Amino acid sequence: MYLEKIEKPNDIKKIPPSEYYNLAAEIREFLIEKVSKTGGHLASNLGVVELTMALHLSFNLPKDKIIWDVGHQSYTHKLLTGRKEGFDNLRKYGGMSGFPKRSESEYDSFDTGHSSTSVSAGVGIAAARDILGQRYHVVSVIGDGALTGGMAFEALNNASSIKKNFIIVLNDNEMSIAPNVGGISEMLTQIRMSDKYSELKDKVMRHLSQIPSGHDIAKKLKKTKDGIKRSIMPGQITESLGINYYGPIDGHDIGGMLHAFNAAKKVKGPVIVHVLTKKGKGYHPAESSPDSFHGISPFDINTGKVVSSGGGRSYAGVFSDKICELAAKREDIIGITAAMPDGTGLKRFSTEFPGRYFDVGIAEAHAVTFSAGLAAGGVLPVFAVYSSFLQRGYDQMLHDVCIQGFKVIFALDHAGLVGSDGETHQGIFDLSYLASIPGMTVFAPKNARELEAGLEYAVNEHEGPIALRYPSGKASDFMAKRCPAIKPGKAEVLFREKDIVLFAVGRMVEAAAGARDILKNKGYSVTLVNARFVQPFDTALIKRLSKDHSLLVTVEENVLSGGFGEHVCRFVQESRLDINVKVCALPDEYIEQGSVLVLLKNAGLDAESIAKTVEKEYGKA
Repeated sequence: MYLEKIEKPNDIKKIPPSEYYNLAAEIREFLIEKVSKTGGHLASNLGVVELTMALHLSFNLPKDKIIWDVGHQSYTHKLLTGRKEGFDNLRKYGGMSGFPKRSESEYDSFDTGHSSTSVSAGVGIAAARDILGQRYHVVSVIGDGALTGGMAFEALNNASSIKKNFIIVLNDNEMSIAPNVGGISEMLTQIRMSDKYSELKDKVMRHLSQIPSGHDIAKKLKKTKDGIKRSIMPGQITESLGINYYGPIDGHDIGGMLHAFNAAKKVKGPVIVHVLTKKGKGYHPAESSPDSFHGISPFDINTGKVVSSGGGRSYAGVFSDKICELAAKREDIIGITAAMPDGTGLKRFSTEFPGRYFDVGIAEAHAVTFSAGLAAGGVLPVFAVYSSFLQRGYDQMLHDVCIQGFKVIFALDHAGLVGSDGETHQGIFDLSYLASIPGMTVFAPKNARELEAGLEYAVNEHEGPIALRYPSGKASDFMAKRCPAIKPGKAEVLFREKDIVLFAVGRMVEAAAGARDILKNKGYSVTLVNARFVQPFDTALIKRLSKDHSLLVTVEENVLSGGFGEHVCRFVQESRLDINVKVCALPDEYIEQGSVLVLLKNAGLDAESIAKTVEKEYGKA
């Protein structure tokens, strides 16, 4: 009833205050219904309904700017800015993004998708505002989980030094994706407990107001209040940085937040408004298991159970089982995650080997150098991380791991196209950035069995740093029984013929095999090679194949620039081999959300498209 009145931005300001909580209930019902069909980030969005409403009521959008950290909690923001119809195609190809996008709406002031960036962006926007002599409010919303990322503290330090008027909303729900860990989480827990301080203060003031001269006593007490607060409330650490602090405030009390935001607007310089929310609020399955409902596939509303997608182990599950099997035999194996034990498959490891498991929070750069330190200390670190998140640790891989030659295993999940999370999460740059680092070995398995074998090779045989690169989703059983012993830098020839050779990487081996079948039916002679190693790759095999093949086609789920195909082209050219090379890769673009199959077809990396490319190129040879 009330949600129907929200047709365009700022319509929420027409809703009478007495109906705010009815609107909040309708928004939750709407989100649960839509996400149950499309999948998406649910728990985080259910937790910020009232907070988002209060922000929209207090600030004047789009003149005022709201920057959402990570951005997966922006669904209510999208609803309140007139994008209700977009939820039917949420995270689908050509549909509405699950994250803020400036190209989608002027009410999205900054694109986000990775954690701990909102304060940096907000400080920058505030500085630009002042340089240009403009007048508007800048609000960065950051979660307590994102505060485990060092970039957030770099930004706070900068904010305190340049002293721009700037509001930071700390959305404290005690969660990132998994429960938060570390000193920051403990500090915020202590601040939550400081309600006792507020209750004590109110009680004292009430009693003083009832006795003679009580008003004068209260004024004297007020002068010492800051000292008392600093001794009781660790949150005042921010004030020592020159950043004002309000809170903690109930993040589901709209009136309380409106009061706090209006006060924050009047503060000169940066100010933190600390709000306490409950992740998953209003939907029992999400409240009781918020990590499961962080990013969820379509599910049954009544039970909260995910609609079956056909079963079978995921690649993360394959990794999980194998690393636990290896760790049971080797006491030096250490598991590291950056706040994603479930997503990366280290949850079981954390239970079976708690003394050898470390969740460092949302701090990928730290995780890499922490792993280097573990290796320097004589143990074997295995850092399980999503491909797009490891980008944040590039310098640490180069400087702290590879220059020193430490044996660190990077279990690189969600490599290649990941689908519905879109541009910020597609793992399509890893072959380029990993292969650019001297000393880094890159291995890409064609199926689940080869991932197991690759991990066993990395643990027991390989020396130095190595990345095992595998996709998200269900693990492939393509050619499951075929897995010859892994030899350093050597590829696997699956079918040996002549004329044309398809040299494919990882998941693309199966697509290349499909293309080979199409070509064989048309009378072509085609060799199929599973590259296995992207760095170093099998140069000796390429030399041998060049003697009776006229066309070599590389196939990879990575951007063209700096990828496997470019390295092969350079080798062929420098070696003066008599063979033409065609690279089948993703375009050098940011690829939007959509099903992986659709995105691969659009990029020309499905079996039919690869076969057409081969026919066209072979005709030129």
